[in-house]
Amino acid sequence: MTKRAPPCDHSAYLRIYAVIRRIPRGRVATYGQVATLAGLPGRPRLAGYALYASRPHHRLPWHRVLGAGGRLTLAALDPASALTQRMRLEAEGVRFTARGRVDMVAFQWRPGGRRGEARAGHRGEARAGRRGVS
Repeated sequence: MTKRAPPCDHSAYLRIYAVIRRIPRGRVATYGQVATLAGLPGRPRLAGYALYASRPHHRLPWHRVLGAGGRLTLAALDPASALTQRMRLEAEGVRFTARGRVDMVAFQWRPGGRRGEARAGHRGEARAGRRGVS
């Protein structure tokens, strides 16, 4: 039996894709954060289903979306894709902890931060207590 996504709300998927396209190079977001920014708080699985249902023509930076706590969620399902995800993130300058997770304090995207989207997630903001949504 193959895993199937629930019936999609096309407009919700489009909002999720719009958020994912905004994640800057060298930054990451969690599924929960993407869902919240798309106006779907508490629906991280919907963000995952939307990515699963996406097609190559959507041209999404899928590798910038992670599980809570900076986990590469593909690792258990598809190790080859998880390796591709990690390599793409490392090529953008994203660093991983010794436990194989992304350092969310340093690399989580925080839209609308003091220095704008391109620098969102800057270490100074994290020390000031600005934490993103997981």
